[in-house]
Amino acid sequence: MKGLKDLLLLGNPLLYTVSEPILETDLPKVSDWVNDLHHVMKEIRAKYHFGRAIAAPQLGNMKRLIYMNIDKPVVFINPEFIFLSEEKFEVWDDCMCFPNLLVKVKRHKELIVSYKDETWQSREWKMKDDLAELLQHEYDHLDGILCTMRAIDDKSFKWRI
Repeated sequence: MKGLKDLLLLGNPLLYTVSEPILETDLPKVSDWVNDLHHVMKEIRAKYHFGRAIAAPQLGNMKRLIYMNIDKPVVFINPEFIFLSEEKFEVWDDCMCFPNLLVKVKRHKELIVSYKDETWQSREWKMKDDLAELLQHEYDHLDGILCTMRAIDDKSFKWRI
C-alpha cells in the first residue's frame, strides 16, 4: 500500500505528464489504486488538516483516475468535462504535492462531468462552487497541469499559516 512517502512533490517531472485513459481491462486494478489514494489522503488529512480529493498521478500512477471523499467516496474513471460555465471565480487553491503553498487561481463556477464509476457504469454530475473548483484542480493533474501554472499573476502565491 502506498503512503505519504509515495506522494510526488512539486518539481517531479511525472506531475507534468498527461495521464493515460483507464481501459475496462484495467478494472480489476482500480480498487487497489483507490485504496492507495484513500490511504494517502487520510495521511495528508492527519498531517496537514486538508484534503478532499486526490488524483492518481499524484502517486505516480499515470492513469485518469480521481478519488474524492467528502461525505462518501466517489471514484471518477476517465472523467471528461461536458460543460464548463463561462462564469469564473477566484480561489486560493492548495495541493497535496506542495501542502504549505496556496495559489490564487480562477476556476469555472459550474461544470458537468461525465465519467465511469468503479463498476464501469457511466455517470454525470453537475457541480458548482467549491466542488467544481475541486474537481477542476484534480482534473488538471490528469493533464499534467498544476495550480502553480494557473496562477492569476506573479503575486498569487502565499504560505499556508
